Amino acid sequence: MHTKRHEASAPLFDGLSPKDTSAPAASLAGVTLAYGDEPPVLNGLNLAIPAGAFRYLIGPSGAGKSSLLRLIYLGQLPSTGRIELFGTDTAGLAPGKLATLRRKVGVVFQDFRLLEGLPLLDNIALPRLIAGAAVNEARAEAAELLEWVGLSERSNAQPQSLSGGEQQRAAIARAVISRPSLIVADEPTGSVDDAMADRLMALFEELNRQGAAVVMATHSLALIDRFPHPTIRLGDGQAHESAP
Repeated sequence: MHTKRHEASAPLFDGLSPKDTSAPAASLAGVTLAYGDEPPVLNGLNLAIPAGAFRYLIGPSGAGKSSLLRLIYLGQLPSTGRIELFGTDTAGLAPGKLATLRRKVGVVFQDFRLLEGLPLLDNIALPRLIAGAAVNEARAEAAELLEWVGLSERSNAQPQSLSGGEQQRAAIARAVISRPSLIVADEPTGSVDDAMADRLMALFEELNRQGAAVVMATHSLALIDRFPHPTIRLGDGQAHESAP
């Protein structure tokens, strides 16, 4: 039986509204990904992530979940096939146009990628600063997110002093601060307890309600049961979608 999903107490970003709703957030057609002489990880895969959708990505280890996420956020090129983001074919795009597309995607990496030597608050604020936001505005938004993920008391800490679970929560805050149209998350609740996982899921669902599409890789069937959404199961190089 599905349990009641946790609600966010208030919109995190009052100005965030649905964006890029005229085309899928991501579309992959005939995508094959192979490494050297090994059998293809993905083989002629077809998949569309509608704008504003929430999809879990599941499958056994080695099925290609992380590889598929890298393709979606343009961290890797396919061996063959076409990838579109927000209706734009990414093949042959100039570096500047690729960078513009990537800025619409928030990525939660498994290895966190926080910058050492930079206090946690500024690590979280950095994407907004790069985008041209005022320092005070970016830091205020970063502080709000740090409070949401339970790290407000660690805002001046160095990343290397954080536990794995704390770094995971910080990586989520950094990924969503720029109000992305698409959030790609690789096992974002894998290093936290159930109570914090539920709190983080409430954050993802709030951003989804405000218009962001979410693609989340997970091994946790219990999490999927508590927060039901359609799933994409990878197997034999193909993607198979099912309703919650």
